[in-house]
Amino acid sequence: VMLAMSSPRRLLVVDPCKDCHELLPGLRTIGWAVDSCSLATVVDRSCDVGLFRLQPFHLQHPEAVKDMISRSGTEWIAALTPDVLKMNNVGNFVCEWFFDFHTLPFDVSRVQVTLGRAFGMACLRGQATTAADIQQDELLGDSRSMRDLRMTVSKFAPTQSPILIRGESGTGKELVARTLHRQSQRNGKPFIAINCGSIPDHLIQSELFGHEKGSFTGAHQRRVGRIEAANGGTLFLDEIGDLPLELQASLLRFLQEKHIERVGGNQPIPIDVRILAATHVDLEAAVANGQFREDLYYRLNVLQLTTSPLRERHGDLAMLAGHFARYYSLETGRRPRTFSDDALIAMGNHGWPGNVRELANRVRRGLVMAEGRQIEAHDLGLELRPLLVDTMNTLEQYKDRAERQALCEVLNRHSDNLSLAAKVLGVSRPTFYRLLHKHHIR
Repeated sequence: VMLAMSSPRRLLVVDPCKDCHELLPGLRTIGWAVDSCSLATVVDRSCDVGLFRLQPFHLQHPEAVKDMISRSGTEWIAALTPDVLKMNNVGNFVCEWFFDFHTLPFDVSRVQVTLGRAFGMACLRGQATTAADIQQDELLGDSRSMRDLRMTVSKFAPTQSPILIRGESGTGKELVARTLHRQSQRNGKPFIAINCGSIPDHLIQSELFGHEKGSFTGAHQRRVGRIEAANGGTLFLDEIGDLPLELQASLLRFLQEKHIERVGGNQPIPIDVRILAATHVDLEAAVANGQFREDLYYRLNVLQLTTSPLRERHGDLAMLAGHFARYYSLETGRRPRTFSDDALIAMGNHGWPGNVRELANRVRRGLVMAEGRQIEAHDLGLELRPLLVDTMNTLEQYKDRAERQALCEVLNRHSDNLSLAAKVLGVSRPTFYRLLHKHHIR
C-alpha cells in the first residue's frame, strides 16, 4: 500500500453533476489526479477509485453500470440524492456494486476520508488477488484437448487473421479470446467484447458503430461505438450467430472497407481492429437456412478454434473445482475448502450441461453453503444417486455401482497419471481402460 501511495491517486468521476465539479479542486489539492467522463465513453478509462453520479435513468438499464464496475477492477463510490436512495431496490443495488455511497450535497471531509479508504481497499484487493487473477485468466487444464488448445492459441495469437471460436455455452470462448489478445502484438491496446445476443435489435447498430448527437430520439450526445472503442486492439463478437441479417451486412462492409460511419453521420472513420468471433450454433446450417450470410461466414472463419465441453476434458474436473474454490474464497471472505469424497463422486457422475461456467457457479455456491470443513455434494446442489434397493437386488448390480464410484473417485484424485490411478485400484492399465469403457466414462 505504501508503494501505491507514493504515486498519484487517480480518481475517475463518471456522469458528474454540479456538486461533483465543485468537489474536484479540493481533491486535486490533496493529491488526487482527477478525470471525468460520461458513462457512454467510460470504455478503457483506468483509475484507482471511481466516483459515479447515480441517477434514476441509470437504474432502468443497470447492466451498463455493472459492466463499468466489473471491467474497472477497483472500488466505486455512488453519489446520489436522498430521494433516489429511497427508491425501490436502490439500496440493494448500491450495497452490491459500490464500496460506499454519499448523498448530495457532499460533506467534503467525509468524501475525502471515504476516497482514502476506497483507495486503500483497492490496493489491498489488488495485492490479494493478483496471483488468482492471473491464474483465472489462463486456459487451465492438463487434458489432451486443453494442451492442444493452448498450443493452437499460441500459434494463432501473433497473426492478424480473424478467428472463429466454436464451442458449447460455458466452455470459455471469451477466455480463449482474451488469451489470444494477451498473446498478440495488440496486448497493450483495448480488448472490447460485445454479446450479439444480449442487446436489443434496435440498439445493436448504435452499440457497434456509435451514433451522432440527435441522430434519433434519445441520442442526446455523441456515442462512440464498440468497434471504434476497440481501434488498435481486438474486437470480440460473442454469439455472432445471433446478429440480425441487416447488421451482418454492415459488419461485412466494415470488414471489407476498414472504416465505419456512426449512425446519423456521413464521415468515414478508419478503424484498425482484429476480429474474433464466437458461436455455439452450427453456422454452416445457419448459412444453408439463409439465417447467416455466407460471405460474412468466410470473412470470419479464416482460422478456427474449438473449445471442448467439460464432459470431454478427462481429468480436468477436480483441478478446476479446486481452482475455483481458491479463487472464490477471496470473494466470499471464507477460507478455501476442499471437497469431500461424496462431493468428488457426485461431480464425477454429473453431466455438466453448463460446462465450466456451471462448475464455477456450483463451487461458488458450495463455498457459501458449506458449514463443515469440506464442501459436500448437497452444498454444490448435487446429490449422490441413492442405492435403489428395490431395483438393485443382485450382487452384480451392486458391484457395478461400486466399480463406477471407485473409478470416479480415483480419476478425480489421480487424473494426471492414469497408470497410478490403475495401480491405486489394483488393476492393470488395460483392465482400467476396459472398466472406463464399460461404465461410459471418457
